[in-house]
Amino acid sequence: MDGIFNINKAAGMTSHDVVARVRRLTKQKHTGHAGTLDPTATGVLPICLGQATRVAEYLSESGKAYQATIRFGVETDTYDAEGSVTREAPVNISADDIRAALPSFLGPQMQTPPRYSAIKRNGQPLYKLARAGQEIALEPRPITIYALTLLSWEPPDLTLSVECSKGTYIRSLAFDLGRALGPGAYLAALIRTRSGPFTLAQSLTLDALETALADGSWEDHLYAADEALLERRAAILGERNEWRLRNGLALQLPQAQAIAADELLRAYSLDGRFLGILRWEAARAHWQPHKVLVQVANNAQR
Repeated sequence: MDGIFNINKAAGMTSHDVVARVRRLTKQKHTGHAGTLDPTATGVLPICLGQATRVAEYLSESGKAYQATIRFGVETDTYDAEGSVTREAPVNISADDIRAALPSFLGPQMQTPPRYSAIKRNGQPLYKLARAGQEIALEPRPITIYALTLLSWEPPDLTLSVECSKGTYIRSLAFDLGRALGPGAYLAALIRTRSGPFTLAQSLTLDALETALADGSWEDHLYAADEALLERRAAILGERNEWRLRNGLALQLPQAQAIAADELLRAYSLDGRFLGILRWEAARAHWQPHKVLVQVANNAQR
């Protein structure tokens, strides 16, 4: 079973909880998730099985989308409802005030992540260091917010639609928006509606997956490992180049257009099997095997 399940994570579960249950249900040793969701958050969580774990890092390259509920008038140390209250203030803002503030959060920018996050420092997640009372110097990271749409304003709660790059913390967005408008804010609820090519409308719950595995319809829900890479160019390799890829040797391929530095290329066999990913090495002017799938499944062809 090599492929990707688009799981709709329920509230109260960690991303690792979801991985553990899928691993038990499928009896697949190699199982992982793409893009952590906080326990209180719900929505799209792609789960990779078998050889698909080799390409998990590319699943959210085309960005993510969320529906976020932001509560004004309160700040917490975790920037969400799970933390301790650090500040309270009256909420005297209007929908027009919010609309006027949103454009300043669009585009490429540097965002400071929350102290309580899964980002690792010297091998330790920041949230563990924060809980231990350690002082943490937070470093801003480059992100991009593509779109912010006001869905509703029912004081003190704002509901936003967010489209952003991977690595964006919606908790930090809530905190920063609260500071920009004055009264402070925290993230009260979060639904991930898209992660890369996977959408909430196409997702299935863990209970639905269990049913599909029991009745044999699970193949209808398993996406091929290359689903996350379909926006990239592809090459079909002959037998000799397939052998070179599998042995980690450089490949020379005819070029139909210019090649970007460090470009990644999908590689397929003559009979259509996804073999892995090639990376262009400009200094040597050749394609180098970057990810190689040892066993290629034929059952995930969506």
